[in-house]
Amino acid sequence: MWLLFLIPACIAAVVSCSRLVRMTVTADALAGQDGLRPPEAVGIGLYETAYLAGGPDRVIELALVLMAGRGRLHLAHTGWTTVVDPRGRSRLERAIIATVGPDGQCRTDELRRAMAEHPTVLEIGTRLSLAGLATPALVQRNTVVVIRQVRHALLLSLVLLAAALAVGGFTDGDALAPLAWFSLPLVLTSGTLLMARVDVYPYTRWASPIGQEVLREVRPTRQYGLGDDEERELLTAVAMNGPAALLDPRLRAALRPHRT
Repeated sequence: MWLLFLIPACIAAVVSCSRLVRMTVTADALAGQDGLRPPEAVGIGLYETAYLAGGPDRVIELALVLMAGRGRLHLAHTGWTTVVDPRGRSRLERAIIATVGPDGQCRTDELRRAMAEHPTVLEIGTRLSLAGLATPALVQRNTVVVIRQVRHALLLSLVLLAAALAVGGFTDGDALAPLAWFSLPLVLTSGTLLMARVDVYPYTRWASPIGQEVLREVRPTRQYGLGDDEERELLTAVAMNGPAALLDPRLRAALRPHRT
């Protein structure tokens, strides 16, 4: 009877772990690519730093903070973005203003979702990926999904083991056989997750291992408010840490997700 619980546990463990192994091979191949452009050839600016630290969402947060600080947008703590100056000074600013729409006002959450898939933002990630500094978005998302599947397989094995012991009505001696067999999917999934901690987890981040080294060189050490003269340090702090780096509570509230 307990074999009926063991079979799905083993199938889930083998399938999820094999997917993770294939993802490991893909990640290692990316790390060993030749002919990548050196970091200095890419131009690591504030938006590139934001992408490496937090992906497309962080780029949008940085752009909104910059435009609000320079009086081009008004970010309300109620979750609305209003265009104050319709003249964008860069491609990204013009894309944001166009996405807001002709009314000059839209929900901040809707603006962020739309801009996260905008070609102007995705181009930043593409350039960084070609330079070996960013994990390709598809690989990053797939890696997160596959690791989650292995975790679910481990949990499923534990649940099925408990169900097998409960349904089987084993004595202490009889329970040794299912415990021994269920150790196979449990050891396989837990061991694979330990392997992933070293070989795969770096690729669940937006920055590749090389990109993470670049981030460590620019990481800010303190927080800044919009009233500071050192605008570069403020924007670097936002690029690295997101809106949490802002001391202005109203601006932090404006960038916080709002329920509609």
